[in-house]
Amino acid sequence: MRPPRLALGSPLQLLLLACSFALAGYAGVRLLDGDRFGIVLWFVGAAILHDLVLVPLYGAADQALLRGFEAAGARKWMPYVRVPAALSLLLLLVWFPLITGRVADRYAVATGLSTDGFLARWLLITAALFGGSALLLVLRRRKG
Repeated sequence: MRPPRLALGSPLQLLLLACSFALAGYAGVRLLDGDRFGIVLWFVGAAILHDLVLVPLYGAADQALLRGFEAAGARKWMPYVRVPAALSLLLLLVWFPLITGRVADRYAVATGLSTDGFLARWLLITAALFGGSALLLVLRRRKG
């Protein structure tokens, strides 16, 4: 009987994973500038917030969307809403402080730029994502 093998992935995957951890560590060190406790707290807090709060919210929203599409008898259309919504929410999550203007003063001091255009750009990107998805849906329905 052979011993169980660990599923480690290809060497390229392992290299990319190691690079992503190194980049995240570098970013943490640069952002928190020598405050080791703060760096650990930031990484652990981000992981806990994501895993214990955001993932259940993602799942609940996805299940509600699925039930809504099933009730309407249009489950095959769900990816055309799911993908642009997920990308739009990801952009909102990443750029939230700038979109809401919560860090406008710090951003202006650091870059010399204003945060005024972030909300409008996020809304335009969201509209483009949903518009492109709707166009793709129409083209695929017409083709089929």
